[in-house]
Amino acid sequence: MVKFLKPNKAVILLQGRYAGRKAVIVRAFDDGTRDRPYGHCLVAGINKYPSKVIRKDSSKKTAKKSRVKAFVKLVNFQHLMPTRYTLDVDLKDVVSVESLQSRDKKVTAAKETKKRLEERFKSGKNRWFFTKLRF
Repeated sequence: MVKFLKPNKAVILLQGRYAGRKAVIVRAFDDGTRDRPYGHCLVAGINKYPSKVIRKDSSKKTAKKSRVKAFVKLVNFQHLMPTRYTLDVDLKDVVSVESLQSRDKKVTAAKETKKRLEERFKSGKNRWFFTKLRF
């Protein structure tokens, strides 16, 4: 079988707290691990999408509307819907399985992910990834 759930692939989460949210695969575990004996992957995604920015907004308001809230999570392959999009954001050095072990490591990983996703949003690339699925 062809492996199509590769790193940097944009996916939509189908189950759980972040259902309907877009995420990007950081690392895939096709054969599973000892504690999770099924195919799963480490994802970093958007919990709160940026709002629509209009021209008459002040720079302060534009900065506030451009904020993103991120999450980091291990997800079963069954709970993912792959998309045709890829996101070329390098999150491998920020997000790892070890960063999910303790709360403070997870928070710092989510903050760094947030910073990198905001940079990507401000560059204007990957517009589909930063829009809500439905409004």
